[in-house]
Amino acid sequence: MTIRNLDGLFKPESIVVIGASRKDRSVGRVLARNLFNSGFQGPIMPMHPRHRSIEGVLAYQTVADLPIVPDLAVIATPPDTVAQLVADVGARGAKAAIVITAGFGEGDGEGDTESGDRGGASRRQAVLDAAQPHCLRVVGPNCLGVMMPEAGVNASFSHITPEVGDLAFVTQSGAMVTAMLDWAAPRGIGFSHVVSLGDMADVDFGDMLDYLALDPATRAILLYVEAITDARKFMSAARAASRVKPVIAIKAGRFAEGAKAAASHTGALAGADAVYDAAFGRAGMLRVTTLAELFAAAETLSNGTAVSGDRVAILTNGGGLGVLATDALIERGGRLAALSEDTMAALDEVLPPTWSHGNPVDIIGDATGERYAAALEPLMTDRNVDAVLALNCPTAVADSTEAAEALVGTLEHRRKPVFAAWLGDWTAGPARKLLAAHRVASYETPEEAIAAYMHLVTHRRHQQMLLETPSSVPDEFERDADAARAVIAEALDDGREWLTEPEAKRLLAAYNIPVVETRVAETPDAAAAAAAEIGFPVALKVLSPDITHKSDVGGVLLELGNADVVRAAAEGMLARIERLLPQARLTGFTVQAMVDRRDAHELILGIDTDRQFGPIILFGEGGTAVEVVKDRAIALPPLNLGLARKLMSATRVFRLLEGYRDRPAAAIDRVALALVKLSQIASDLAHVVELDINPLITDADGIMALDARVRIARADGKAAARLAIQPYPKDLEETVRLPDGDEVLLRPIRPEDEPALREGFRKLTPDDVRMRFFAPMKELDHGLAARLSQIDYTREMAFVAVDPDSAGDDIWGAARVNADPDKLGAEFAVTVRSDHKRRGLGHALMTKLIAYSAAQEIGELWGLVLADNKAMLGLAEDLGFAVAAAGQGPGVVRVSKQLAERRAA
Repeated sequence: MTIRNLDGLFKPESIVVIGASRKDRSVGRVLARNLFNSGFQGPIMPMHPRHRSIEGVLAYQTVADLPIVPDLAVIATPPDTVAQLVADVGARGAKAAIVITAGFGEGDGEGDTESGDRGGASRRQAVLDAAQPHCLRVVGPNCLGVMMPEAGVNASFSHITPEVGDLAFVTQSGAMVTAMLDWAAPRGIGFSHVVSLGDMADVDFGDMLDYLALDPATRAILLYVEAITDARKFMSAARAASRVKPVIAIKAGRFAEGAKAAASHTGALAGADAVYDAAFGRAGMLRVTTLAELFAAAETLSNGTAVSGDRVAILTNGGGLGVLATDALIERGGRLAALSEDTMAALDEVLPPTWSHGNPVDIIGDATGERYAAALEPLMTDRNVDAVLALNCPTAVADSTEAAEALVGTLEHRRKPVFAAWLGDWTAGPARKLLAAHRVASYETPEEAIAAYMHLVTHRRHQQMLLETPSSVPDEFERDADAARAVIAEALDDGREWLTEPEAKRLLAAYNIPVVETRVAETPDAAAAAAAEIGFPVALKVLSPDITHKSDVGGVLLELGNADVVRAAAEGMLARIERLLPQARLTGFTVQAMVDRRDAHELILGIDTDRQFGPIILFGEGGTAVEVVKDRAIALPPLNLGLARKLMSATRVFRLLEGYRDRPAAAIDRVALALVKLSQIASDLAHVVELDINPLITDADGIMALDARVRIARADGKAAARLAIQPYPKDLEETVRLPDGDEVLLRPIRPEDEPALREGFRKLTPDDVRMRFFAPMKELDHGLAARLSQIDYTREMAFVAVDPDSAGDDIWGAARVNADPDKLGAEFAVTVRSDHKRRGLGHALMTKLIAYSAAQEIGELWGLVLADNKAMLGLAEDLGFAVAAAGQGPGVVRVSKQLAERRAA
């Protein structure tokens, strides 16, 4: 991930437009017109081989003819010319290029080989090869362009130049740009950035999220996504951006047909929609499913609305409208606010006797503006109300615009969110304009208003989830990864794609997932003997490397009561399968005891591999009807217990697991732990590409895997590298001996460390707190502690020093390093608990940080230190750090250590 040279794209001081034209209705003419007429204050240089001027400005024939170095090149020329032009502008010193041109593999990527065309994919690679030596960033190809209204830059062929605002809109589709701008213009909604990424040969969603997260002019980010290019880069950037500002995404291609169309359009392959849903939620983003919802989200965000809960008071001049709004609210998981006695009394005083006397607050069809204002005031002060939805339908006896004027007048010092839906068209138009002018989010229907409000509620819940401290997992739940690898290696050596059922259960047992005792028998007689040893009744299953769904061919028989029945069942099973699947290899049978747990629920737990996001974890209702019921949910690993429970709660069967009537609750925590163990399998075992346990039964007494199947494939590299979210880097754990002879465990911080982190803060002296945070702090609150402990290992690292003899809840010190996206530099900070100073802990932690930063090829390690922090300054000098003025006043100095040469992009 990198934001290198993106300032040249978004804050250019000079621009060259290559392919500018005077031809009517040409892209080159629209580009030139937009660039020259949007208020950009720097030089714009048009290039054309024949025209002397474009838009009245002298034109140039070649890049070499340009009088100054352009920061940004906008290219709209035939596809075979683009790579050389990129090389030329890069050699001149340009920092970025926007390639409008299509023809780079956005279709099938093969090109017209019969006509001698190099092919779209080859052209695309040629552009990247041309840009790389110059660290030149490329947007596109096949894009509409880029707009930065505040800078006066409209480097696009859009028909509208957007107003200045604080929303950023990033999209793969140029059509979405024009649709969004056409919708936003009459509503007065402005943008900080509008970016059409096109085919994302270079600059992609991850780069944009990293850049916009740091941009002070951007308050919220809207995304139109067809597919992503680098899952880990995207997830890392999205999680970081979502922590600091709202990120809302619409994903196209939710169904197989739509995904195919998206691939044809962009040249990318879209992953399963449910995986994107899981990814967006895990990143703390808000997903919407329609353009109408995206527009509504833009409307809401443009007004800076923040919510604190889901309790809504509905104020309306029509009872039917209130009912529709209530239905929409309940359907989306919101709640009608229970109005307080004081609010009810206040409403009684100002409303006619015929008002509804409840929520929704129906103030009757003849409601004047004065009545709206009088009713709104007590609702705004009711502590049981989180937000107010004001509805209005036009009537002949009341003025809708007057009602809107009263609404905005009451909200001059608003204390909580107010949404509005003024119905109608001709009559409601002026009222909506008035509401928009006063930054009151307004919609055309009650359903749209409720949807917009619940989007904000959902986003708030996602943000809270990012700060949740997960339940602790047993530090080292018993697992034997080497034993599991041995099972896989044997199957791979045999040339098999699927493990047998006994092998699959051995793999699960290696991760301490309870499995039913299973014996292998090669013949019907051996099956009868095995059953007699196990004890009746038993289950009999066919054993074949060619049959994975045994029930489909009658390969599973249950409740067999004696040896003769088992023998006959086995013989019949062989005959049946040989008739149905004569090509299948039959190697015998498995025999297992029937598990009699009458109140048990059948579940399915599994691992699958998405082509973009890598391993995913599945949970749902199991059994033979699993494909019919389709009650399942997925999540991205790694999982902790909190995330596992959240995954389970997204299914209908979870309500049953919690218990109902006289049926006790199942062992939910053990099921959650089994999901965590599957997550660990995905992190440990690169060869596992698919795994399902079906059924896994659970009741109040625990869990048991009755059947399992595992698909394997040869793989290179570490298993954890497949994951879209980097798991806990256990390989960085290290035990070191301090000068006093004691040992200390240095390990990466974990989300579960938040309580211990807060407890360690309480053991710092006020002076130590000032040295670390540069200001007095009495408490490390939950929000900050969660952010410090729940880190993205892809982009930052924190090490804690813990007592190796404790359970990890006694933190002696901590050190962290946070690199910029280009890894040119990284800021560090280190804290040692006051009661553990002068033991060499600071030196051990800093040595660990330096080694880690060097391994990550970070250019410079630096930190800010108070000038009177003599201990830290002495440690820094001992470790080879240079000390210099920080430029932040006489009380702060900057210490730095060069680790590597300046990295290329």
